[in-house]
Amino acid sequence: MSTYAADLAAFVTDSPSSYHAAATVARRLREAGFTEQDEAREWEAGPARYAIRDGAIIAWRMPADVSPDTAAFRIVGAHTDSPGFKLKPSPSTYAQGFAQAGMEVYGGPLLNSWLDREFGLAGRLVTRDGQVHLVSTPAWLRIPQVAPHLDRSVNDSLHLDRQQHLMPLLANGPVDILAAVAESAGLSPEDLDGHDLFAAVSEAPAVIGVRGDFLASGRLDNLSSVHAGTAALVSARPVHDIAVLACFDHEEIGSTSRSGAAGPFLPTVLRRIAASLGWGLDAFEAALARSFVVSADAGHSVHPNYPQLHDPDHRPVLGGGPLLKVNANQRYTTEGPSASRWQRLCRSVDVPTQPFVSNNAVPCGSTIGPFVAAGIGVASVDVGIPLLSMHSARELCDVEDPRRLAEVLGAHYAAADD
Repeated sequence: MSTYAADLAAFVTDSPSSYHAAATVARRLREAGFTEQDEAREWEAGPARYAIRDGAIIAWRMPADVSPDTAAFRIVGAHTDSPGFKLKPSPSTYAQGFAQAGMEVYGGPLLNSWLDREFGLAGRLVTRDGQVHLVSTPAWLRIPQVAPHLDRSVNDSLHLDRQQHLMPLLANGPVDILAAVAESAGLSPEDLDGHDLFAAVSEAPAVIGVRGDFLASGRLDNLSSVHAGTAALVSARPVHDIAVLACFDHEEIGSTSRSGAAGPFLPTVLRRIAASLGWGLDAFEAALARSFVVSADAGHSVHPNYPQLHDPDHRPVLGGGPLLKVNANQRYTTEGPSASRWQRLCRSVDVPTQPFVSNNAVPCGSTIGPFVAAGIGVASVDVGIPLLSMHSARELCDVEDPRRLAEVLGAHYAAADD
């Protein structure tokens, strides 16, 4: 495994939930000399800072001299959440002699990929004193699939009822799952007042393939971009603009939350940065007009077994470099000028890039890009590494594409497109 791929694998392992991902980014930033900014306190104009809001984190790095007449914000946007399952408020249930956990479907996971796969729970517990505790359990749960002896149609027309068929097992006999999670974190179950716990694949990332071409892992959508943005920001040395990394939560369920890309987190941070530098409203708006957002989210490689689902003239592959994602209906924000900026950034670090556009008969997904562009009025481009098995419990990418993405994001921070 390459050094970069190994570091990405470690990052994914340390980030089983959006809350853990934000904490992992923060830890790496602190090790690189960044300081946390408390949103509830006066904003400080430090050269390298970050703010955490639930499962989201925004970090920024400034050059020594920031001129309100010429500076801009060079932003990388990504998201920390992945589709899967979230534990219900009163999740413990008992059926046919088995303890089971009631879970809601979160976002749009590939449901069958969670069958017969061991997984744990990860997220946060909130105790009576209001303290938040990050937790991650071992692989306690499994959703068993029905055997073909009992349902002869299972290999022809698998249908999973989201309420009935996706209840994971966790023990023989009754068990209070919340009490077990609390005790695993060294907390008293009686002190538990709230929780946000998600299914977390326990299988470690692995390099596979006869030549070691592929990285198989959970949550590559979109921790591959969060990791690349973090690596780029840690090594960034801004020339004249403010380098910003914005990692949002809740992209998989629409981004409309206080920590999502459609919420106020990024506009608030940018305004307060400008105010801490003594900029007036006009200087701030002028800086936004000069700014640029790279919305980085994983995209689709052509699928060798389903080529008819892809546009016949746009078939990007694993290992071909990051995608430049285009959609006429602005599900992606790429337009001619932003595509040109992306191409210049890729050329500056000799990284290949591949255009992606959907087959007209296949619905197109979206990203944080449209929300950020609409929210702050900044020019934007949508990019990301190509994947197979997107939204599966275990996705697949080329081992080199994440590193290439980080190199281009570093060029963005270094103003290589000027």
